[in-house]
Amino acid sequence: MGELPTNSVGVFLALLLCSCSLIELTRAQSPILEIYPKQEVQRKPVGKPLILTCRPTVPEPSLVADLQWKDNRNNTILPKPNYDPLYDSKGNRKKENGRNQAPMYTETLPGENLALMITSLSVEMGGKYYCTASYANTEILEKGVTIKTYVAITWTNAPENQYPTLGQDYVVMCEVKADPNPTIDWLRNGDPIRTTNDKYVVQTNGLLIRNVQESDEGIYTCRAAVIETGELLERTIRVEVFIQPEIVSLPTNLEAVEGKPFAANCTARGKPVPEISWIRDATQLNVATADRFQVNPQTGLVTISSVSQDDYGTYTCLAKNRAGVVDQKTKLNVLVRPQIYELYNVTGARTKEIAITCRAKGRPAPAITFRRWGTQEEYTNGQQDDDPRIILEPNFDEERGESTGTLRIANAERSDDGLYQCIARNKGADAYKTGHITVEFAPDFSHMKELPPVFSWEQRKANLSCLAMGIPNATIEWHWNGRKIKDLYDTNLKIVGTGPRSDLIVHPVTRQYYSGYKCIATNIHGTAEHDMQLKEARVPDFVSEAKPSQLTATTMTFDIRGPSTELGLPILAYSVQYKEALNPDWSTAYNRSWSPDSPYIVEGLRPQTEYSFRFAARNQVGLGNWGVNQQQSTPRRSAPEEPKPLHNPVQHDKEEPVVVSPYSDHFELRWGVPADNGEPIDRYQIKYCPGVKISGTWTELENSCNTVEVMETTSFEMTQLVGNTYYRIELKAHNAIGYSSPASIIMKTTRGIDVIQVAERQVFSSAAIVGIALGGVLLLLFVVDLLCCITVHMGVMATMCRKAKRSPSEIDDEAKLGSGQLVKEPPPSPLPLPPPVKLGGSPMSTPLDEKEPLRTPTGSIKQNSTIEFDGRFVHSRSGEIIGKNSAV
Repeated sequence: MGELPTNSVGVFLALLLCSCSLIELTRAQSPILEIYPKQEVQRKPVGKPLILTCRPTVPEPSLVADLQWKDNRNNTILPKPNYDPLYDSKGNRKKENGRNQAPMYTETLPGENLALMITSLSVEMGGKYYCTASYANTEILEKGVTIKTYVAITWTNAPENQYPTLGQDYVVMCEVKADPNPTIDWLRNGDPIRTTNDKYVVQTNGLLIRNVQESDEGIYTCRAAVIETGELLERTIRVEVFIQPEIVSLPTNLEAVEGKPFAANCTARGKPVPEISWIRDATQLNVATADRFQVNPQTGLVTISSVSQDDYGTYTCLAKNRAGVVDQKTKLNVLVRPQIYELYNVTGARTKEIAITCRAKGRPAPAITFRRWGTQEEYTNGQQDDDPRIILEPNFDEERGESTGTLRIANAERSDDGLYQCIARNKGADAYKTGHITVEFAPDFSHMKELPPVFSWEQRKANLSCLAMGIPNATIEWHWNGRKIKDLYDTNLKIVGTGPRSDLIVHPVTRQYYSGYKCIATNIHGTAEHDMQLKEARVPDFVSEAKPSQLTATTMTFDIRGPSTELGLPILAYSVQYKEALNPDWSTAYNRSWSPDSPYIVEGLRPQTEYSFRFAARNQVGLGNWGVNQQQSTPRRSAPEEPKPLHNPVQHDKEEPVVVSPYSDHFELRWGVPADNGEPIDRYQIKYCPGVKISGTWTELENSCNTVEVMETTSFEMTQLVGNTYYRIELKAHNAIGYSSPASIIMKTTRGIDVIQVAERQVFSSAAIVGIALGGVLLLLFVVDLLCCITVHMGVMATMCRKAKRSPSEIDDEAKLGSGQLVKEPPPSPLPLPPPVKLGGSPMSTPLDEKEPLRTPTGSIKQNSTIEFDGRFVHSRSGEIIGKNSAV
């Protein structure tokens, strides 16, 4: 072909350009519908809201009509209704948040856009949706979009805390829902779990762990992934191994005592700590809700404030935790304390059989025995070994919980009468009750056989008392000269009482009443008689003998023997009359009386004097005749009598009696005041020496005796003695005449006990510590100041020493030196001065000690010196006197 002309090419290009513009213009003017988002396939998760917007793209938007959405079933989706009824079809008012709402609806948006609203996307809503409209009533517009749904990863059963049980297989639950189906894998404590062994098995609903152990605890991770959607989600699960409860301590049988508190423990272990409850099997009641019961669910302790007999039965201890439940049964036996419900007093006759019966109840049936009141020895079952007359017969009824005990006494005696204690005993406790056995017997006067006769004198009334022992009480009658006294109607005989005691009051106005009387006692078992005598009493006869047994210068002791014949009444006292022998008048004699059981001592006599004595005895009737007249002389004044120590010695075999001191280091010596023999006692001399017995011979230790003298006292405490040592003690009394003969005793101290005293660690208080520290600081300052004074003549002590050595006149002269005045010798100071200081090592005596005139040692002659004052101190130098700053 030949080349086109240039003009032709231009025309072609122009035509091409016009064609393209026409095509573009035609295209721009074609009406269409657009859906946003623009993807033709929308993949959305189920359960999520969704909005699709349909927008008409037309030249004239006002020509668009019937814009609407159609669902996947080609049904027109209606717009959201503006009116929502307040009541449902049944006439019930709807809640504000419970009104029905369409799952999808359309809503017109600004700009003539129509939105499809899906509140919650479901699987059924997947499919093709269309947006349609008409344009200019001539053209139908339509645009489609496909919604594809998928299910996101959702944990349907995957608790974050799971608790397997020890020793069992357990599935760690992790159920996941997703569409498409997810893949599951597991991690433990961040590491992947290997399923190559039989320990772990991955299942559709979780991870199976075989034979769970405590080591399987940890943090497990369930990881779900959807490959198609790329979704990955993890679930952290905490696994804690629980242990089933186990009851470790519960007795098979429990025993409680009726009326007393009771406690029992049911111990269980497990993880978590099990909660324990007690169930009574008979009623299936949790006893924690019952009266008198308290249960601690943590410790398993059940307490009963007061046990009742109805609490008997079987109980179940229930231990429960999240891993399981375990129970164990126990039986509660209620011990019913014995109760004696029958014990009667019994009465029987002497020589007959007497039986006393005791009945008691309790659970178990109590054992019954008896014992005499006041003794601890109990009778044993059967015949008694020490008394075959007594037999104890027991009887038990376990089913009814009752017991009977009978104590039989054959051939009863009066000694069997008294109180008997019944004892009922079982495991619960003991019960006691006291009964009385009365042994009846005929009247008896054996207790009155030894009674003396009754005496009367001077027509005094006499009381003859008759007491008959007998059960039942006896009736008493009095007889005189064979006749009943009550039938005599004698006013001088009066009967008071008819039994068991009866008194016969006799008024012996004549001698005929001094005779015998008979008391007759009678009861249902017999009669007894007792003869009584009423005698006339007289004053005592002469004293048989009275002889002196001990004479002193001022006292006389007698031995008195009573009258040879007893005239009825006992001797009440012995009397003595005494006077000087030269005095013939007994009316001026001295009198003294003694009781029969006291020493007969006459005191206050004069030395070297002869006395006359006579003696008489006294009874209730009066004083007998004087007799046993005798004369005795007192000796001259002499040393006191031997003092008598007031100690009770102990004698072993044939050895000398020894007084044992209760102490090891001291002993109190006591003595009675002896007779002074005419001169008062002024002091006592006590000598005590330690010693030993060698071959039965007493040997005193040399230079170990102590001698002391005491004034006006009757006791002395010996101190600083040696333990387990014998001492011979001699005691003398002294008066103006001299010393008495010594009274000697042997005394032994007890064995000494060495007491070891543990030195307590002294604890200083804070104040004491501060004081010690302050004292140490002051002492240190004192030492430093002393060193400064000695070495450099400075410090507090040096200043005080200089001030002490300078008199007021010296101080005044120093002032004069400072002012230029002449230095003069100071006058003698009236103040006391210290002694001169030693010079050159030679001693100097004070003026009071001088024996020779004062001599000036060589080298101590006074030399010229120079004194300078610099305005603060005075300086002294030996040598020529050079007047500096001086007026001379």
